[in-house]
Amino acid sequence: MISLSIATELKACGLVWEPSLHDFFAIPDSDLDNRIFVVSDMMIDFHQLFGRQIITFNGAVEWSLDNIMMADAVWMPTESQLRELVQGRLLHESDPSIQLLAHGNKYHCKFTSGESTAIFEAADASDAYGMALLQFLQEQ
Repeated sequence: MISLSIATELKACGLVWEPSLHDFFAIPDSDLDNRIFVVSDMMIDFHQLFGRQIITFNGAVEWSLDNIMMADAVWMPTESQLRELVQGRLLHESDPSIQLLAHGNKYHCKFTSGESTAIFEAADASDAYGMALLQFLQEQ
């Protein structure tokens, strides 16, 4: 999953989040800093009943946030969402190419446009794509 620091930088550079089902987000600068939330249409819990694991579908939970401002949330795009966003930025480039390469415990997101090449290295594939997208947003 993308790091909160890169996700926060993407937001600061203008990445717009249109929330949809199964998106992940964080609420930094709160007592929930280490929690990742998911947009869901149903709350599901797992419990033990008579020694067997059960799935419980809940309409409401005892603990909940009443609400938060969208501006306080940080979208945590998945690797596939980041890849799509980077690919979308390359559509208007001449002879675009994007690759994700793994070297040991590092990932390299390499994109080429014409004769220009850029490589972004990170410990996580999502962060490598995130760094590439960050560059596109900063160049706007």
